[in-house]
Amino acid sequence: MQSNRIPRVSQLPPWIASALIAWSVFAPGWLPAARAAAAVEAPYALTEAPKNRRLLLRPGDRLAICGDSITEQRMYSRILETYLTVCTPELGIRVRQYGWSGERADGFFERQQNDVLRFTPTIATTCYGMNDHRYRPYEPWIGELYRIHMDAVVRVFQKAGARVVIGSPGTVGKVPHWVKDAGPTVDALNRNLAELRNLALKVAEERSAGFADVFTPMWEADRAARAKYGTNYAVPGQDGVHPDWAGQLVMAYAFLDGLGLGGDIGTVSVNLRDGTATSSPGHQIRSVRDGTITVRSSKYPFCAAPADPTKDNTIRSGMQWVPFQERFNRLRLVVKDAKASQYTVTWGQQSRTYSGAALRKGVNLAADFEINPFSEAFQKVDEAVAAKQAYETKQIKSEFHGAAGKSNMEATVQRTEAEREPLAAAIRAAFVPVEHTLVITAPSGNRR
Repeated sequence: MQSNRIPRVSQLPPWIASALIAWSVFAPGWLPAARAAAAVEAPYALTEAPKNRRLLLRPGDRLAICGDSITEQRMYSRILETYLTVCTPELGIRVRQYGWSGERADGFFERQQNDVLRFTPTIATTCYGMNDHRYRPYEPWIGELYRIHMDAVVRVFQKAGARVVIGSPGTVGKVPHWVKDAGPTVDALNRNLAELRNLALKVAEERSAGFADVFTPMWEADRAARAKYGTNYAVPGQDGVHPDWAGQLVMAYAFLDGLGLGGDIGTVSVNLRDGTATSSPGHQIRSVRDGTITVRSSKYPFCAAPADPTKDNTIRSGMQWVPFQERFNRLRLVVKDAKASQYTVTWGQQSRTYSGAALRKGVNLAADFEINPFSEAFQKVDEAVAAKQAYETKQIKSEFHGAAGKSNMEATVQRTEAEREPLAAAIRAAFVPVEHTLVITAPSGNRR
């Protein structure tokens, strides 16, 4: 599906284009249609997005996570920052989140320079479209407004030297309570959001930007969850728009994919007969003796606590809808000479039984051990990330756009940065190496 360019509008400053297109709603026929009315196939006509297999992050990047109230929930943004901190520490990524409730792409454009570019990000993710679709059935002027403003946002970032990953809007699960107009159905709203998703991809292609398809995995997850658990499980959120942790995990998955992350946390390879072991970078073998391997790790797996899979309010529950563990959270144990039919692997306080064939192939410890030796350290880092991101919302919304910022912006920036720095330092202090032990035993009678 292709969108038609409208040069005489898209070349104008965004605020003028907005006024012209909004006026055209009351003067039908003045503005050429941005797209024909959607001729959609079941479930929705989605332009195929290219598979990104290239890491868009670079060592030392400063990542700006930008979006509306779904971003201001500080949930998918927290998952992303914690993941980048503990799972890819070699990249040294620094993160700020800039969520603002109720915001559309044009609203972000207006504050982009003051709030974001002053901190010189080198890469940014955006997640707009939910408010841009205006909670109504799709019309061409809605799509063209969104396209123009997203294009402007991307151009401003790129002019400042920042790479961009455009996140599409997600989906709605029901018509939210604040929609007073009679008539819009959930399907009509999602068809609108699907149109904006396609336009976001079009802007990404035209501007050589990255793309994170949030819509598709959320739609698929919500459909699967409702079929399995009923309507009380809401991937897009209980209000239909703001996802809880399960839906936010799906969103984080989409952005990790858009950023091109690989997901190899590490591999420990063991030879039981020789009593030797090797490990990948980020992990150091401290000792090997009688099937007991002690490892010191400076990279963590992403740890999600055990949870009720029928509830939509946990990260662990969200992992059942997307291949997060397989794609982005692989901490593998390989036992090269596992000749017995079965082995017991004890890691921390938990044990699991594996076949010899499975261990020879390699098992994913991060997926199989919900509680593991990293869990406590991981939680400390995650809590420090949460505290910093909460302050970042206050810094931008209450300080920069409050009385202090209006009085003296530069002094406000300097003061709030001094307040933020200890919170950023607390993340670095919490992220410490973890020493852990794997015990591999073959039950008696199981040897061939």
